[in-house]
Amino acid sequence: MQSPEDLEAIAKRWVSLWSGTVDWALFDAIHDDDFHDESSAGRPATKEGFAAGLRAFVAAFPDVTTTVEDLVVDTRTRKVAVRWKAVGTNGTAYLGVGPTGRRTTITGIEIVEIRGERVVRRWGEWDITGHTTAP
Repeated sequence: MQSPEDLEAIAKRWVSLWSGTVDWALFDAIHDDDFHDESSAGRPATKEGFAAGLRAFVAAFPDVTTTVEDLVVDTRTRKVAVRWKAVGTNGTAYLGVGPTGRRTTITGIEIVEIRGERVVRRWGEWDITGHTTAP
């Protein structure tokens, strides 16, 4: 069984991908080839579909930085719940918002299931509404 600290570290590395400069080698290493996105928002629920969503996210917010606000670890199920916040300038339309040219805050909660050192499944809810500031 993985320790809570191991699962937390993997989840934090996973969220670290959501930045203006994505580490695609880490993306490939941290996602299982059989990764399944339970909240795919119309994209294919695969690793490749999730990568496409991440590409769209960083294209819309090229200066985005994402931070982990809270983590809850369940070692029995190997799941980690992550509450996060991302801030970036909205340069193109994303999730029906923009482009606004404004700093935008996006918040979300993810649950990731981890097997070994890899994320095998993800569930997530994001909120982008009403969180903009002047350019």
